[in-house]
Amino acid sequence: MKAARFDVLSAPEIEHIHAASMAILAEVGIKVDYARARELFRQAGAQVDDDAGVVRLPEAVLLRALETAPATFTLYGNDPDFRLDVGGDTVCFAGLGTPTHILDTETGERREATMADVREHIQIISALDHIHNSQMDVWPADVPMTTIHGEAILAWAQHSRKSFGMGCYGFLPTLDMMRMMAIAAGGKEALRARPRFFAICSIGSPLQMITMQIEGLLICAEYGQPLAMSPEAIAGSTAPATLAGLLAQQNANILAHVALAQIARPGTPVLYSTVSTITNMRLGTVALGAVETGLITAASAQLARRYGLPCRSVGAATEAKVEDVQAGIERTATLLQAVLAGVNFITCGGTLDATMLESHPLLVLDDELCGMALRMAEGIRVDEETLALDVIRKVNYSGHYLAEKHTMRHFRTEHYMPALLVREGYETWEKEGRKNAIDRARERVRAILAAHRPNDLDPAVERELVAYLDVLRARKMEEFLKYEDPAQQDFETL
Repeated sequence: MKAARFDVLSAPEIEHIHAASMAILAEVGIKVDYARARELFRQAGAQVDDDAGVVRLPEAVLLRALETAPATFTLYGNDPDFRLDVGGDTVCFAGLGTPTHILDTETGERREATMADVREHIQIISALDHIHNSQMDVWPADVPMTTIHGEAILAWAQHSRKSFGMGCYGFLPTLDMMRMMAIAAGGKEALRARPRFFAICSIGSPLQMITMQIEGLLICAEYGQPLAMSPEAIAGSTAPATLAGLLAQQNANILAHVALAQIARPGTPVLYSTVSTITNMRLGTVALGAVETGLITAASAQLARRYGLPCRSVGAATEAKVEDVQAGIERTATLLQAVLAGVNFITCGGTLDATMLESHPLLVLDDELCGMALRMAEGIRVDEETLALDVIRKVNYSGHYLAEKHTMRHFRTEHYMPALLVREGYETWEKEGRKNAIDRARERVRAILAAHRPNDLDPAVERELVAYLDVLRARKMEEFLKYEDPAQQDFETL
């Protein structure tokens, strides 16, 4: 049977949190500064206070909106054979788009990330077995912020066989991203039919809708791309110190965002998402690698199932600054809780320092950690074949199982076989250069990059993507600022 699901809430506790969240939305409401979003809520039956910029959502209005949210969806990639089913019992993994610095693979030194690192990162994830999605996981310092989203999509189109993702960055940048993704996919309707973009909609805590994020949410919804509604509530600073209080507030916030996406375009793929954790009360900083992160994640997975939504969370998170024992302890604790809790989409591969620092050797090691976690979640299959009574009778007291057909049939599926972990004897390990797991991971990174070949893009598609990027490179900052005025935002011609 599969391993038992890691549940941290009882059924009555889930309903208690649900009731608290409904009270929060109906009585306190959520701050919505963006007038277009308030109007969508008003048309759906919510109570809107335009003067205060507050929306209060009665439970009936909220639940009616949630009815159209799909329980599962599929992500596609540049490779026609790539298909990532999200929801149900599936578990998949991704990077996380926050690192601004990287540990250099050759020197181990911390430095600012570059666009070359972005391309290499996309290439590495494209080659891994268990990490399925890159989310603009490295932020380069040598590319202007006004063009970074276009540079990243071009790099993805040229170098990845998998899906891609970024955040919701406001009206104009998000529209740029959707139009470039549509070029790569063969048009807007083709992109809707086979979504390739995984959007992160960041949620403000406590109880806020961030205008820039909501502009992006509405555009991604129009293009039919999945949206992860992602608060990073911090217990003790931006949320109650108690985990139950954090969950009630977070749940209200997530559901309001899910409802808005469904009101705007019913059937938009959405994920109930969490990056929430606790405050490091000694310093007032975030403790993303804390064991409580895993508890919040597990509870969030249960709440997501209560609403029939797929779930996304962090995992393999750590505050460690190098690939050390602390990194191993914290990332294992947060990843295993997410996997065993049944989270569908788990992000953070390769990150250190509360996701602000990337390590490519650690990324390929995380790929192995993800494989081990999946094997743990599979549990132990017990039936006549796996009990192996016939072969036990045959081998009896003094034989061995190495040459048995039963062994050949089952060892590849029953035994997870890591490629980078040290399992040989000490003398053999010493003769082969005393390489530790990080040494081997560096070699794996080099091998992936040496073997990589760019995608065979249709030349016309590549020319169109480059031409669009040239438009971004020539754009003045004033044009970005212009579209912060809602009066300039044309949602009719997206």
